[in-house]
Formats: sequence, C-alpha cells, structure tokens
Amino acid sequence: MVSQVADSQLNNDVLLQSDPQKLLRIRHTCSHVMAMAVQKLFPGTKVTIGPSTETGFYYDFDRKEPFTTEDLSRIEEEMRRIIRAKLPLTREVVSREEISAEIEQLGETYKLEILASIPLEEPVTRYLIGSPDPGKSEELDLPPEQSPINPVNLPAGDYWWDLCAGPHLNSTGEINPSAFALESVAGAYWRGDETKPQLQRIYGTAWETPKQLKVYLKQKEEIKRRDHRKLGQELKLFSIEEDAGGGLVFWHPRGAAMRRVIEDYWRKVHIESGYELLYTPHVANLNLWKTSGHFDFYRENMFDSMEIEEQAYQIKPMNCPFHILIYKHDLHSYREFPIRWGELGTVYRYERSGALHGLMRVRGFTQDDAHIFCLPEQIVDESLAILNLTERIFSDFGFQNYEVNLSTRPSKSVGSDDIWEVATDALIKALNKKGWDYVTDEGGGAFYGPKIDIKIKDAIGRLWQCSTIQVDFNLPERFNLEYVADEGTRQQPILIHRAILGSLERFFGILIENYLGDFPVWLAPIQLRLLPVTDEQREYTESIAAALKQQGFRVEVDQSGQRLGKQIRIAELEKIPVVAVVGKKEVTEETLNIRIRKQGDVGAMTLPELQNLLEKLIAEKTTV
Repeated sequence: MVSQVADSQLNNDVLLQSDPQKLLRIRHTCSHVMAMAVQKLFPGTKVTIGPSTETGFYYDFDRKEPFTTEDLSRIEEEMRRIIRAKLPLTREVVSREEISAEIEQLGETYKLEILASIPLEEPVTRYLIGSPDPGKSEELDLPPEQSPINPVNLPAGDYWWDLCAGPHLNSTGEINPSAFALESVAGAYWRGDETKPQLQRIYGTAWETPKQLKVYLKQKEEIKRRDHRKLGQELKLFSIEEDAGGGLVFWHPRGAAMRRVIEDYWRKVHIESGYELLYTPHVANLNLWKTSGHFDFYRENMFDSMEIEEQAYQIKPMNCPFHILIYKHDLHSYREFPIRWGELGTVYRYERSGALHGLMRVRGFTQDDAHIFCLPEQIVDESLAILNLTERIFSDFGFQNYEVNLSTRPSKSVGSDDIWEVATDALIKALNKKGWDYVTDEGGGAFYGPKIDIKIKDAIGRLWQCSTIQVDFNLPERFNLEYVADEGTRQQPILIHRAILGSLERFFGILIENYLGDFPVWLAPIQLRLLPVTDEQREYTESIAAALKQQGFRVEVDQSGQRLGKQIRIAELEKIPVVAVVGKKEVTEETLNIRIRKQGDVGAMTLPELQNLLEKLIAEKTTV
C-alpha cells in the first residue's frame, strides 16, 4: 500500500516528529497561558474549560463583547510575553471547601460547576502559573499599579490558576514562542447544551518547532481549498437546506448523477461477491429498538419516537435489526451459510446543531450496510473476503493507502471467553492472510465482539475512518437467532456487521476533498460538454449529444450562448474532464475538436473515435 502524494507524506512526517505526550503538554499549557492572557487583557471574563486537541488547544470564555481579529493578535502577543517570562507551573492538591470558597469570592460560576462534577473519591487539583510574589511581575514588564496581584480573573498577569488534572510543562519557557498561533473564534454552548449559556471558544494550534507550525498552517490552507462544502456549492453537487431543519442533504442533479454511479458500482461489485440485496423500512415499532438494545445504549443519538394508533414508532438509527427480522422470517440450515445481505439503507441520527459539518456529520445518511450470518469456522474466510472487497472498492475510487486497527475484548462485554478467542483469532488470521500490517487496540472492541477498522489516506495524507468489520455475539442472542446444525440441533449463528464506504454522504465528501472536485471520468457528473461556436452548429451539436447519451455517457451541451473562450473557461472552472468544440469546420467534416482537461487540445475526432476515447478514460478510473 503506497502513499498517493509523496510531498504530503513528507509534510506529515514533519508533523509526526514530536513525542505525542510532549505535544499534549505543550498544547495543554498553551491553553492555560491563553486563558491567563485573556483574563489579564479583558478583566471580568470568565473561563470554563480549555483542553488540548489533535492539532492544538482551545478555551471557552464567557464575555459579553465578541473577540475580534485584533483581540486575537493582542492575546497572542501577551502569550509570548508570558512564555518569555519562563513562569513555573505548579500542581497543587486542594481541599474542596477552601477552593470552593475562593471560587465563590472570585465569582467564577463555571468553576463551581466543574468542581461539583469531580467525583468525591478523586482529589481536586489545580495548576498555577507563576508566583504571587510581586517581584515576579518585573519579568513581564508590568506597570507597578498591576502588582501585587491575586489569582484568577484580575487585571494583572504573572499569577494565574485553574482547576485541572494536567499534564503540563514545568515552565511556560518550554513553549517555543514562534511555534504557536491563535486560529479562530467560534460559538460554543456550555457543556454542549443549547439550553445553557453561549460562550466564545478561541482555537489555537501549538507545535514543538516553528517548522512544524509552518507545515501545519500550509496544510490547513490546503484543507480549506479542498473544503467539500465550498466545492459542493461551486460545482452544484449538493446543499444543506436550513429550511428543512439542518443536517439533511439535498442532492442536486450533478451530485445525484455521481451518487447513481457510486450506487450502481456498489451493487454490481456486491452481487459479483455473492451478496443479495435488501430494502427495509425507515421506521419500526419502538419495541424493536428495545429488543436490540439501541433504546438503552444509543437513545441520546435517536430522534424522539412518534405515536401511531397508540403504538410508539421509531425512525431507524441502524439497519441491523431489520436484517435480523428478515433472517428470522425463515428457519435456516447450516448448508445455507454464509448468508450475505447488503443494503444501501438510509438511517437517521440526532446530532446537535453544533456538531453538524457539511456531509461529514449529518442527521440523515445512507450506509453501505451488510450483514453476514455464518458459522464460527467461517469467520476467517468471510473476513478475508471483506478485506479483499474493501481493497477492490477503495482502489477503484483511487485510495491505495490505509491504516488498519484490530480492537479486542473490552472489560465490559458479552459472550464466552471461547467465542471471543475464536472470533479475535479469526480476524487476526484474516489480516495475516491478507498481508496487511495492523495496530492492536487492546480492549477497544465493541461490547458484543472484536472488530477491524480501516482508515483510508487521502491525497494530502489525512486519515478517514470508513470501513469496519464487527463480529457480534449480542444481537443473535437478543433476537434468539437459530439455524439447524448438521446434527439436527438448533444453534446460534455468528453475525458479522460490515460497512466499506461507511456512509454515501460522508464518502462523497471525502471524494470531493480528495480529488479537489476534479473527478476521474467514470465518476464525473458531466463527462463531456459540447461547445457550439455559434447557433448555426447547435442542431449538429444536439444530435451528437443525443447519440452519446443513448450510449450511457453523461453529456451536455453548453446553452449559455457565450463566446467560445468564455465557454471553455466555464468548463475549466466546473472541472469538466472532456470538452468538444463544434464549429463550421467540424459540422462540414462531421468531427469534433477535443480538449482533455489537463492535456489541452488533442485534435479532431469522429463520433466513434470520441466514444472510444471516453470508454478508455472511464475504464482507467483516473483523472485526466
């Protein structure tokens, strides 16, 4: 499995040069330094929480006036002054009574809530930056009237603390003042609850070296350039209509054309791989979700139920209980196994508005779901077959590099030790037979069985979780699934859940960003655009388009009436892979002048020659 873009991988290597634990301490300390700077510059501001993140840190603040871009610059400069002062960080274990009284005196209401949320059996700790010694303020070049100073929420700046479990650096001086930056301000509800106060969240990034920061900021710009939300609008692929409530995807004609291609391809390769396809409803009696356990374990991610004829019905968050009901409709024999059923099933899950993000996080999406009912001794072969199918599908979509994780039994789980051992060993054997390297996530499996997760790497080195293979002992038991074994007894089958693309919506977003909207011909919503030079060539142009559409190609004629140069420019902006110019000469000679997007003019072609060219480009499954 080879990386697609060497430069991007080199950039990632630069970012991975630091020890993750050291980066965590740098970023967590940066968040505290930022909060300290904010409270010095903007007296009266209250702080809430400030964790580290995958690429940096943030802190949530309660302040009436919005933070501006100029404010971020001032905060950055104050942070650098605090860093240059090399102030020590000290961890203290404090009594709940004393710290509560101190917090109340300071009016930090959010800290009281945080304190109350710490379990009584756990110690209460705080981290201090600096010292209450007034002399220290000279290192920060503070005016005399700002010292001596008190902790928390006062105008001065060389002594500050917050409730925190850590970890942190030993000194602010361990942060490189040229290796961090504040990025943006966003709204955030306290505790993520829309009914609670809205806060201001300042995001920052921090690294060990300035070179890492430079690489990160460059990659961030590239990510912004590839943003599927922006490209989706520009290329007229999809929209998220707020009038419909948000988090619901509207596929426009061009996006819908691509979706049809993806769905048709998915069905074809699954039928070739021995799957039978299902269609199931969008709602079911709420009792079904109680039997499956989703009501107990997944309720917060489900929409409210609706009442129909005094019965509670639930819009489906998962497809698996529906496939199980189809299985239960008949008594099956071991001779039928494995039974492979797949469905492009649309599910609905409640996501808070603040978590929604284009196609990547929505409230309604279509899973490429499949369930395999099999015998324990068939897990290896079925898992290997799924891995092979996954590789085939990802390769056809242009992804060659993956990260694979094997997750084993967690402390809380169902099923006997024997069946867990059989299932885990089977997944390991399948991975070994496939020859894929993997990382073991000890205890990271689902409560109902071990699993394999596959992340694909895109053109700029980002990893996207898409595929999963999950062995399940729980649902067969909950639904009393049976089959007739070879000796005539009734036995419980193994259930394998699997998805390869994950969801069509999210995978479509990944494709947009991976290809920068410049899709290979087989996926492109418009494979060929015909450009008539004048209206005199329109009749001939329309006849060519009709003939190609009859052959299944996605073709359209430019109807803008613009001069030729403008038509070509529009086609370039819309990333049309192939265009054909039709002028007086082409009509006379019954040819077309062909331009391939990244090659330019390739000369005149007859209709059969153009047809052969399109077929070749489609078969290659690469961008042109």
